[in-house]
Order: sequence, then C-alpha cells, then structure tokens
Amino acid sequence: MPTDYLPLLVPAPMILAAIGSYFAQGTRLRGVGVVPEAASLLSGLLALAAFGSVLVHGAGESPVIGLRGVGLCARSDAVSLSVLSLVAFIGWIVVRYTRTYLDGAPRQGAFTAWLCLTLGSVMLLVTAGDLAQIFAAWVATSLSLHRLLLFYPERTAARRAARKKFITARIGDMALGAACLLLARAYGTSDIGAILAAARGGAGGELAGIAAGLLAVAAALKSAQFPLHGWLTEVMEAPTPVSALLHAGVINGGGFLLIRFADVMLLAPGVMAALVVLGGFTALFGGLVMLTQPMVKTSLAWSTIAQMGFMIFECGLALFPLALLHIIAHSLYKAHSFLASGGAVERVAAIKRPGPVAIPDAGAVGRAFLAALALYVMIGLGFGFQHKSPQAIALGAILILGVAYMLAQGFADAAPKALTRRTALYALTTSITYFALQMLATWATAGVLPPVPAPGALQWTLIALAVTSFGLVAVVQAMFPLWAYHPAAAGLRVHLSNGFYANTLFDRLTSGWAWPKPS
Repeated sequence: MPTDYLPLLVPAPMILAAIGSYFAQGTRLRGVGVVPEAASLLSGLLALAAFGSVLVHGAGESPVIGLRGVGLCARSDAVSLSVLSLVAFIGWIVVRYTRTYLDGAPRQGAFTAWLCLTLGSVMLLVTAGDLAQIFAAWVATSLSLHRLLLFYPERTAARRAARKKFITARIGDMALGAACLLLARAYGTSDIGAILAAARGGAGGELAGIAAGLLAVAAALKSAQFPLHGWLTEVMEAPTPVSALLHAGVINGGGFLLIRFADVMLLAPGVMAALVVLGGFTALFGGLVMLTQPMVKTSLAWSTIAQMGFMIFECGLALFPLALLHIIAHSLYKAHSFLASGGAVERVAAIKRPGPVAIPDAGAVGRAFLAALALYVMIGLGFGFQHKSPQAIALGAILILGVAYMLAQGFADAAPKALTRRTALYALTTSITYFALQMLATWATAGVLPPVPAPGALQWTLIALAVTSFGLVAVVQAMFPLWAYHPAAAGLRVHLSNGFYANTLFDRLTSGWAWPKPS
C-alpha cells in the first residue's frame, strides 16, 4: 500500500485495541495489556514511517488523502505527521506503563479501553483534513478523557475536577463548532487545505475573523488558560497514566488547533494580540505559582499551565513553527516527569542536604543576566540571528532568561567551582540547542505554515511589554530563595500558593451545576 495512506491507518490499531479491551474487561486476565501495548507500538511505527516519507519525498500537490465519501481524510504534511508521531510515541509509553501500573486490577480492561480510545481520537484530530472530522475528533477526545478522569468515581476531588473540565470542554466544543460552521460558510468548503490556501491569499472577510476569535476561545479553554485553569491542578486523583496522557498530549490540543489554522488566525490581528496578552499572563502567573507548590505533581501541573500559556503566547506572535517545536519538547519532558514523579520524591528524600547548593544574591543575578545576554548574541550571530524576525528575536531573548536563571546559582559567591562550570556548560548547550532546533522547525514546516508577518505598532508594544515582564519575573525566580521565606513575603507566598483564589471563584460559580454521574 502506498505510504500516502499510512496516516489513515495509524489510529486503527488503537481503536481496535480499545474495542477489544472493553469487551475483555470482565476476564481479569493479567496479560490484558499485551494487545494494547502491541497496538500502540504498531501505531507508532506507522506514524514514523509516514513522517519519514513526508520529510524525504514531501507532501506532494494534494496533502489530503482518504475517502471523502465517508468523511475520512488525513493531512499528510509536516505539522500533522510530526504531532502524530509524537502522540503515537507518548501513547506507546503510557500504555506500556499502564500495563504494569494496573496489572491484575479489576477494571484494567475498561481503563485501557478508554485510554486507547482517547489516543485514537487524538490521532484522528491531528491528522484531520476536514472540518467535520476535526470537530468530531475534538469532542471524542474530550469525552473519552472524561471517563478516565472519573476512573475513581468515589473520590469527591476527582468528580469536582472532572465537572469543571466538563464545563470548560463543552464551552470549547461550542466555540469550535461555531468556528467550523463560519469557516465553511466563508470559504464554501469544509476542506481544511482549501480553507488555508484561500486564507493565505487574504480571502475570508469578516466571517473568517470571527471564526479566528472562536478558534482562539476553543484553544484557550483546551489549554487551561487563566482564569479557567483550575481543573488542570485538580485531576491528580486520576491514575498516574492519565496525568501523563493529559499533560503530555491532550492539553496540547489548543496549541495544535491554532497552528493548524495559522493562516486563518493571521487574518485577525486583534485576536492574535489577545493571545499574546492571555498566553503571556498565564505563563507568568503559572510560573510564579509553581514555585510555591509543596507537592511534586501539583508543581508539575502549574508548570504545564505556564508552558501552555507560553505556547499560546508564541502563537499570538505568529511564531507557529516554534510553537510546534514547543509542543514536541514539552510533551516529551512532561510525560517523563509524571511517570517518574514517584522516583523523584524518593531521590529528594534521600538527599542529606536538600535545597540549592548556593543562593545567588543581586550581584550574582546581574552577572548571570549579562552573561546570558552576551551568550545569546554570540551564538545567535552564528546562526543568522540578524536575519530573523523581531518576534523570533524577542522570543529568544525571553528564553535566554531561563539560561540566566541557571547561571545565577553558578555565579553565587558560595558556589563550588564544579557548579559554576556545570551551569556554564548547561547554558551553552541550551543556547546552541535552541537555535539549532529553531532552524530545524522552520525548515521542516516551510510552505506548510505561513511566514511571520512584519510587526505593527501594536505588536511592537506587546513585544516590549512581554520582554520586560518576563525579565522581571526571571529576576524574581532567580532570587526566589532570598525572598520567599522572608517574613514580609509570607502573605504573598500564601496568596501565590493558592493561585490568588481564581480557582476558588470558579468553584463558587459552578457550585450549582450537577455532579457528573459515573457509570
């Protein structure tokens, strides 16, 4: 069979495994996870083969393949297939972990069935070439994930989190459904490729602009943006594989939606500016709250909120290739973090002297930021820094602040020389890797994603505001050990640890809604 049809086959093993696991749930076989694991591995191999074929041969003149008569089609371009390969790989890891995690448990078959169905739905979502298909896969992903969140329905906290997720998801579904209807009306077709091509030419008019706003709403709700982010911090009552799947996979659906419809989003500069503000604030807010969390998984959840905010921020700056790169890197990191969280707790408990080796003072932080800036300029010039868009340069400046955060401990007066050398090596490696991956992402998506437009007055203002804001927060983070436990900061620390009570307000607003009834 031609490799062009591989994207259509990738979700099939997961859906078949879901059906088989569901009907096998009453058997209580200890080996019930073998078939889903093999199915996930097969899906991964098919996805990698499809992605490799596109990288070598290109997507061709018609990247949409499939059987339109039955509404099944798939886009075989670098965006869809890179995310498809990521989902398949993460899925294989999570299914494999689940096989051991729930081996012999009474409801292992049911859990595995909903897990495989969620993965299959995400695969259909990222390869969708038709508006109806992307909407159906979007809803199916949310509903199957809802069943996983209620795997322990007797836990009140789990039901509360699932209820809030259900409410936000349904609002997002309505926004996406309305956006799809408007796009079909504006362009006279439901074919996503045709819509993107027309949008790149400037067509679409007012309907396309409204659709872009609705797509932004759906993406923000899917990605747990402020102030409706609280449900993501409360889903820890579900089994660990669910947390890994959610934080490493499903949560990225909002960012992928914006990347997939990048050409449409560029038709609405006001919406793009709103994404910059919303995503940037969520990233800063989540990053600060994360510092105050005492539990590993809760800290990881706030980290995900911050990362999703930054990804939305990247999309708002029209840096869609970098947002795609962010999805891949964050997914791999977060899946490992959640699946290894138990071991991390044991390793920290075994450390005789926990906490930072050296606490940087204001002078060390200042030297670290100057060194990071010099490193950024030197390495950037080597990678053609001067030819990049202002948005990309600003994003690099923001990311280099993370390098300064690493350097600060090494520059502390009490820091051992080994720590100084190690942080310097990490900073150099991080900077080189960032520029190299940026070039790779831009090359792989050339012709698929639109180029970054020249910034106007509003965009320049937002860029300056973003760099300044992220710079100030980076300084606060670097000096966190100095101020966090100071008596004057005690009240602020309490308010931060509670996320300034935005989630409590959401609880009160939804207190009259009925609890989801588990079955």
